[in-house]
Amino acid sequence: MPGLRGPSNYSQEPSRHQSLKINAKVPFNAEPPRSALISSYVTPVDLFYKRNHGPIPVVDDIERYRVSISGLVEKPKELSIADIRKLPKYNVTATLQCAGNRRTAMSKTKTVKGVGWDVAAIGNAVWGGAKLSDVLELVGIPKLTTTTPLGGKHVEFVSVDMCKEENGGPYKASIPLNQATNSEADVLLAYEMNGETLNRDHGYPLRVVVPGVIGARSVKWLDSISIIAEECQGFFMQRDYKMFPPTVNWENINWSTRRPQMDFPVQCVICSLEDVDVVKHGKITISGYAVSGGGRGIERVDVSIDGGKTWEEADKYQKTGIPYIADDTSSDKWAWVLFTATADIPKSTEIVAKAVDMAANVQPENVEVIWNLRGILNTSWHRVHVQVGHSNL
Repeated sequence: MPGLRGPSNYSQEPSRHQSLKINAKVPFNAEPPRSALISSYVTPVDLFYKRNHGPIPVVDDIERYRVSISGLVEKPKELSIADIRKLPKYNVTATLQCAGNRRTAMSKTKTVKGVGWDVAAIGNAVWGGAKLSDVLELVGIPKLTTTTPLGGKHVEFVSVDMCKEENGGPYKASIPLNQATNSEADVLLAYEMNGETLNRDHGYPLRVVVPGVIGARSVKWLDSISIIAEECQGFFMQRDYKMFPPTVNWENINWSTRRPQMDFPVQCVICSLEDVDVVKHGKITISGYAVSGGGRGIERVDVSIDGGKTWEEADKYQKTGIPYIADDTSSDKWAWVLFTATADIPKSTEIVAKAVDMAANVQPENVEVIWNLRGILNTSWHRVHVQVGHSNL
């Protein structure tokens, strides 16, 4: 793509926040400390998790940069950033989550393959850009279209990011056309994050944001958009990020038997405590995040201080001063909620949190029942162990 290129090595990587926990240096994959996630409803850009598959692309000339839109359309086009900025701008608050979030906990049951994420491969941001449904109208595809006259049913996003999984080719993914053309789905071609121009780690100059869907479909460093008849045949759609039962192993796996994962399930994590933590006698605060895919808000977060025998409902919130109601127009339907509870901890114990979304989906009690060889979508009850220590005062 003119003006934007994927380097062949890692000599031009951007600087990153020193508090990030680095899970892989090449390519760079890192997450913030879990406590950083509950410091604010909107995750600061420099503390937003970094998920990469190759060297970070470089913009040589933003004026030459273009995104091509082609395929099974009657009016293919090339658009500059200026063209996209001329369209109505929308700000969408949405949580992105890597499908491998909490993979390390799943590995404790049985080893899985993938980046060793703890609980912070997730973040909530305000994304600014043009709606994909408006962009597609420029090439003659009306809103709420399921199939184009030429037979297009999916929208494929191709990155400038080159990765080994694609044999040195570009990262790519797709979503159904009926989702792409639905303005209520809020799919964006984003050029801003938290009110600022996207930085290099997060897709500068242009990325896709698909709210409510695993992060693997929100393609960064956008090179082209193609209207295609079948879903994307790229590695990360066909040979990764699929949910298999615990009985499947690397000897008997058949990738074609499962659909690519899209929406993510209901999830919640305690962020105010580490997996094993020492607390003082008396009241402690139990805080964290809860989120569900597909725009399903959080109905309830339950917290237990006795390993799941008894439960209390936590308080939940998004924006200060505005009560959170799961399906209310004042709430951000694509975003996480933060929760908090206080409890007396008289003795060492296990603290557990679980969330319920507005469709009454609830997290599974144990990781064993959802274990899968790629370690994706660990949404089991989140458990931390606390030991009661004595104050030195």
